[in-house]
Amino acid sequence: MSNNLYVTATEARSGKSAIILGVMQMIIKEIGSIAFFRPIIGDHVFGRVDHDVNLILKYFKLQIPYNDTHAYTLSQARQLITSGQEELLYENILKKYRQLSSKYDFVLCEGTDYRGKDPGFEFDLNANIAANLGAPGLAVGSGREKSADETCTQTAITIDTLEQMGVDIAGCIINRVPDTFLRDTAGRPKCQEQFSKAFPVYVIPENRSLGSPTMDDVKRWLGAEVLYGKAGMLNLVDNYLVAAMQISNFLEYIREGSLIITPGDRSDIIISSLASRISSAFPNISGVLITGGIELSPSVQRLIQGWTGIPVPVLFVESHTFDTVQSVNELYGRIEPTDSKRIATALGWFGRYVNVSELTRRVVSQRSTKITPRMFEYSLLEKAAENRQRIVLPEGTGGRILNATDIILRRGVADITLLGREEEIRAKASKLGINIDGATIIDPPHSAYYDDFVQTYFDLRKHKNIVMDVARDRMSDPTYFGTMMVHKGLADGMVSGSVTTTAQTIRPAFEFVKTKPGVSVVSSIFIMCLQTKVLAFGDCAVVPNPDARQLAEIALSSAETAQIYGIEPRVALLSYSTGTSGSGEDVDKVVEATA
Repeated sequence: MSNNLYVTATEARSGKSAIILGVMQMIIKEIGSIAFFRPIIGDHVFGRVDHDVNLILKYFKLQIPYNDTHAYTLSQARQLITSGQEELLYENILKKYRQLSSKYDFVLCEGTDYRGKDPGFEFDLNANIAANLGAPGLAVGSGREKSADETCTQTAITIDTLEQMGVDIAGCIINRVPDTFLRDTAGRPKCQEQFSKAFPVYVIPENRSLGSPTMDDVKRWLGAEVLYGKAGMLNLVDNYLVAAMQISNFLEYIREGSLIITPGDRSDIIISSLASRISSAFPNISGVLITGGIELSPSVQRLIQGWTGIPVPVLFVESHTFDTVQSVNELYGRIEPTDSKRIATALGWFGRYVNVSELTRRVVSQRSTKITPRMFEYSLLEKAAENRQRIVLPEGTGGRILNATDIILRRGVADITLLGREEEIRAKASKLGINIDGATIIDPPHSAYYDDFVQTYFDLRKHKNIVMDVARDRMSDPTYFGTMMVHKGLADGMVSGSVTTTAQTIRPAFEFVKTKPGVSVVSSIFIMCLQTKVLAFGDCAVVPNPDARQLAEIALSSAETAQIYGIEPRVALLSYSTGTSGSGEDVDKVVEATA
């Protein structure tokens, strides 16, 4: 096995950025020491860095200087080749690569974007670089706007050509395929048969949320000014609607994800567009784009500024409507390091359609003994996806809870139940621009489970002389209700404490869930994600001053929990005394617990 991989697209707009995210996630959970190298980046634009390099470095928090991640721009590479200095090109690329490979256990390489005028030149360039680096290749093709037979045939020819040029193919991903492809070919099997190769072939359907631009993409593409609604800049734009008709007709054309494009003197269109976003009777638009350099009238500005929270972004450009529409029609979605929704979608989509275990075996030689925070996080997500559980979240209206719900659902790693009033939860999610359609929402006192839970709680606690009214009050509390869902087997786990205290969170479990056999002390651990390692600290919240027996039991429970999380437990009991330098009750307690 090699300690590198070269991911190369075979054509433009193949969705390679999303694939790179998935591959990096796949490798980083196996090997903590990993570098990212893009031998050839796009031509420099003043003040900007390469998009994919920036995405990978920032999202995965790789501490690699930007200048170490690439060797040449595409124009520089072309100039060297046309001037007969091809050997110098590959020599310097290899030199840069070896500087990284000497410091890291694995180097993930990415090819060019095929945005130049000569795709054949870029294809040959990528193949030669991969061969010179001795890197196996992961080919990324596209099924976009192609028939199934055309896609399979073109991909097979491309793979044959890469192999003839000395590239060892580790696998092939056919990305952005239409639904008809899956129906016509049953996806992977036909292409695998046509290739007659020993490597895996994966087929990933088109996902519009990855290919569609965000309002922030529109802003950067047009150089637009944001007038209002900055909180919604990650809204996805699925379609463009040029509004030039009367309101009564215009409203009928609004669709989900529409970007309304209109001149600044059409105050009626602008106000009705914003109002439609508030109304539950109309689809949710993504934003409004004001063209022509025509500023809003003072009265309209005053009206909008008086609203509590502008529902969507309002952008402003100087260009005329026709020129603006032509420009945005050339725009497509890009995954930015700050776009957690799109990143979560890309990673979830990759994990859903790529056999990660199979591909990992082909490209990763051995598992690292280190556990970095990123490896720890991805291992948890991988385990969760393999054994999907039902998780109840009592703090259903919390902003962090709703954002986490959105990400978990996009990644497809758990089934989520939110507790609280449905109208309030959905209103908060809509305000935050969060999609929670895949979650179950339960309002405890109005739930079909409520009466049964009340009776169960009463039966479990009647020895404490509680009355039925107290049982009803308890089961109206989301934390008690969520804990009872776990007790009843309606949920596999509960996560709380974002708003409530530790005591409020664990009190219901003390009352009727109890500890497992052999454990007499309930304790907690904190998972501490340091820069290069992950540690488990216990107990920091539940038992602040344990005796020796409790301390020993906490140590054993913490070690067991750490092992479940994939952390090899090597237990240290901490004391303020080093060796025999101190004495006293606290020191003796630690010595006794250790023994």
